[in-house]
Amino acid sequence: MGTTQLESVPEPKYWHLKTVLSDALDSEFAVGEILPNERELAARFGVARATLRQALEQLELEGRLQRRRGVGTTVAPPRMGVAVSDAAQTWPGTPADSWQPVDSTEDVPPAPVARLLDAAPGQAVHIVRRSRKTRGQPVAAELLYVPANSVPGLAAIDAPTGAARARAVLRELQRLQLEGQDQAVELGSARADDAKQLDRLPGAPVLVVTTRYVSGGRTAAVAVATYRADTCRLTFGDAAAVQLLAG
Repeated sequence: MGTTQLESVPEPKYWHLKTVLSDALDSEFAVGEILPNERELAARFGVARATLRQALEQLELEGRLQRRRGVGTTVAPPRMGVAVSDAAQTWPGTPADSWQPVDSTEDVPPAPVARLLDAAPGQAVHIVRRSRKTRGQPVAAELLYVPANSVPGLAAIDAPTGAARARAVLRELQRLQLEGQDQAVELGSARADDAKQLDRLPGAPVLVVTTRYVSGGRTAAVAVATYRADTCRLTFGDAAAVQLLAG
């Protein structure tokens, strides 16, 4: 493999390198193929490894590359559509819901979630962990935070642990009348537990979608869903439904 030197350009060197690398991905590599290591790529393009990493990170954000645990950096597959929200607002766990319950625990929520729930400092809530797959591939992990007063009948239900308890929390939540919901989307980095569930590396780019569910004039539950951002982009349809394209 020959050496390609980058000419002096006005744009940042890593950005120009990203374009060169993108062309190389189209002409030299197949989907799923593992890229050469950083040392080889940096030598080929005559750049510092720090510059190379910036370009690779940008290509990962754009969905061209994937960093796979124990494998390395591979060429990402074509994207597929995955809806983040439906036109009709519904509680989590309804028949049309594409999420799968994993387990449920009780713990103190993070401070931003506690503020949304108007929970007292140190107050524990039910936390339901759910996962979502598309074509057998994990695309998102979710933590659903539900205060005890949103599911008052839960104590009478025989739901010990795991997915059974998660389903019980979701069933009780659906007894409330949903008045509305709102969402916020931001770019973040994968925490260790989310990274493991999504088969990503800790710190990998993710899209965090926070959904607040309102019932009885108050926040009845908050969901924090973490989507893989290495092969995802958000679009907004005519019906204002958020769509996610994921690989």
